[in-house]
Formats: sequence, structure tokens, C-alpha cells
Amino acid sequence: MLTTGLVAIDSTIVATAVPSIVRDIGGFSSFPWVFSIYLLAQAVSVPIYAKLSDMVGRKPIILLGIGLFLVGSVLCGFAWSMPALILFRVIQGLGAGAVQPMAITIAGDIYTVKERAKAQGYLASVWAISSVVGPTLGGVFSSLGIWRGIFFVNVPLCALAVWMLLRAFHEKIERAQHRVDYLGASLLTVALTLLILAVLEGGQAWAWDSPISVGAFAIGAVLLVLFVLVERRAAEPVLPTWVFSRRLLLSTSLISFGVGAVILGLTSYVPTYLEGAAGSSPILAGLALACLTLGWPVSASQSGRLYLRVGFRTTVLIGISVTVIGSVLLLLVVHAPSVWLVAAVCFVIGLGMGLVATPSLIAAQSSVEWNERGVVTGTNLFSRSIGSALGVAVFGAVANAIYARTAHGDQVPSVIVSASAAVFAAVVVTAVLVVVAVLVMPRVRGAAAPATGPVAVPAVD
Repeated sequence: MLTTGLVAIDSTIVATAVPSIVRDIGGFSSFPWVFSIYLLAQAVSVPIYAKLSDMVGRKPIILLGIGLFLVGSVLCGFAWSMPALILFRVIQGLGAGAVQPMAITIAGDIYTVKERAKAQGYLASVWAISSVVGPTLGGVFSSLGIWRGIFFVNVPLCALAVWMLLRAFHEKIERAQHRVDYLGASLLTVALTLLILAVLEGGQAWAWDSPISVGAFAIGAVLLVLFVLVERRAAEPVLPTWVFSRRLLLSTSLISFGVGAVILGLTSYVPTYLEGAAGSSPILAGLALACLTLGWPVSASQSGRLYLRVGFRTTVLIGISVTVIGSVLLLLVVHAPSVWLVAAVCFVIGLGMGLVATPSLIAAQSSVEWNERGVVTGTNLFSRSIGSALGVAVFGAVANAIYARTAHGDQVPSVIVSASAAVFAAVVVTAVLVVVAVLVMPRVRGAAAPATGPVAVPAVD
């Protein structure tokens, strides 16, 4: 939970300090890269860390991640210019790419299928707490004129996390000779970097049809094809093709992709909608959005009781149905801006998401043995990252198209309502598409798998 808190707090604390950072070191036009480069480094490194954890164990990888995150945080705290801050955020992102999936994988290793829902619920609760603590801390540090503290606060947290892991977490690894897939890892990293960068910055830093955008997509696609060809012949591929050939793993990855898109669509546009259309303060808008992350751990922690009784697929289907209902309600109330109504609807959507994300991940983890669980978990989280990136790009294009029809449209309440309605409609469509992915998911019955050692493959109807 503590290691998850490192990533969770960092993802929410930086945004509130934007004005203070820019006043001190300048570079406002480049500031979006502080977020984009972090997400990019985190996303592209997840599959590689996941594979390495199946080879050498979870503990060395998570300790490496914490170390990189610590170094990156300290360097960010001493950043003297915007380019330097952006560069140091890459190191932070590489650390986060190891910390988040390893925390979830370790929970899958040490708990039985029955216990994993509560464990994942606790991890989700960390994000809920961070959604309130992060912006508050960022605001405090900014108001005191010590924005560098938002990075230095990670130092004691990292030290405590390392001490607890060294003291309490022990794993037995069967040592064996491994052949590291350097070529595959390099091709995957470069290909994903180009593709994710093209998605994140398309329509923002450059036009979608610009040479740099077309080139990034084209070269990234070619390298991805080469990566697939290399993986077919690799002795120990960094991303095995069997991950996408098994129906359960493929469907849960698609579900995770949809979850990422839905969550980012809401977190990106609910605050903008409330501030621009309802005239609410940033704090109130943030608290309304926090209801989304409050509902998530409540249902996630209790999902174990449900999937042990009715199965993973039915549980996820119930969850996505609740999400669709909540998304439709949000779309229906968009023309009558109300902070409290939006907060209530976000809580409902969060309840649904908790019954989607956690059981689908646990179903995937429980279908493989220890030496494959890291790759499976990493693939699931990587799919969520890609869904988030694509969601931001698509929803942003939809909103910007409506804003562009009116001069200074992003400052006109009626235009903000129209743009938000279009984005929320896109969220509904995305949630409905997730329903299709859930229906493809095989019926998997939860079983109390052993906490350590090889995991029994759940029965599939």
C-alpha cells in the first residue's frame, strides 16, 4: 500500500503546483510535457519490468523501481529549468513503471483468490485517499512558496517503503539461467514510445496530419510489426504472444483498456465541466471527482464475495452495467450543472468500476502460474495505460472541435456544457463497448488458490 501511495500521490500532487513552478523556473508552454513524459516512461516500461519480475522475482524489481522513483524525485526537487524538470520526470516515470505493477503482482502472489479482492480494494483505497491528500498537499506547498516540497516529500516515503519490504517481504526464487530478450525489449520500448507520444501530443503539440505525427505513427507501427516477428523466435520473449492468444487474457486486457479510457475521460473533464458550467471552485470540483475513487475501493474490496458465488464474468458484467447506468445518468444531468448531483453519479460509476477492474484482473492472475503472473499483470496495466492515452486523445479531439466553433469557447458556460456532453456521450459509448468485451470473457469460477507456489488454473465452462 505504501509503494502504491508513492505513485498515487505523485499523480495528483503535481497539478496543483503548476502556477508556482512556472513562476519560479518558467516554461509554461512546455509544462504539459511534465505529465506526458512521466506517463510515457511509466507506460513503456511496464511490460519490461513485468517480464523481468517473472525471471528474477518481484522484490528486486520493486526495489529498483523505488530507487529510480527516489532519485527522480530528488532531482525534480532540485530542477533549475523546465527542460531539466521534464528530464528528471522521465526517471520518476521509469520508477513508477516498476512500482505500480509489482505492488499488484505481489498481492496476487501472497493472497488466495478469495483474499485478493480485499487486498486489491486496499490498494484502490490508496488512490482514493491520494485523490484528496495529493491536491491538498500540493496546494499547501504552493501557498507556502515551497513547491519543491511536493517532490522531496517522496524521500521519507521511499525510505520507509524500502525498509518495510526488506523487513517483511521474502520470496523464494528458483534460480535458473535466463536469456534476456534485449532486441525485443528495445523494439517494444521505441515502438511504444513513438505510438504513445503520437497519441498524447497529437492535436496538442502538433496537428494530427502533420509530418511528425504521421511519421511517429508509421515508424511506431513498423517497429511493432518487427517486434512481433522477433518475439515469435525469442527464447524468452519480453511480451509472449500467448498473452493475446488466450481468450480470458485477451478479453480482460480489452476490459482494462476500456477502464483506462472511461476513468481518464471523467477525471479530465468532470472538473472542467463543474468549474466552467456550475461555477464551482477547484476544490469542490476535485472533491466531486474524488467520489469516483471513493466508490471504487468500496466495491472492489467486497467483490470477492460476489465472484466466489457467481463467478468472475457475472461479477464484471454487473459492474459494467452499473458503470453504463452511471454514465448515462451523468449525460442526462449535464445540462443542469450541480456539484452534488455529479458527485453522486461519480460515486455510482466508481462502484461499478470497482466490480470491473479488480475481478477482471484477479481472473487473469488466477489463470496462470507464478512465473507468468508478472507478465499477465503488466499486460493488464499496460492495456489500461494505452486506454487512458487514447481516451485522452479522442475525448480531447471531441471537446476541442466543439470549443473551436465559438471564439474563446472554452470560457463560455453553454459551450463548455455542450463539449462536456459530447465527452460524456463518448464515455457512455466506451462503457458499452466494454460490455461487449465482458461478454467475450469466458465464464471463470473463483477458487481459493494457494497463496504461494504454482496456482491452479480456474475451471472454465
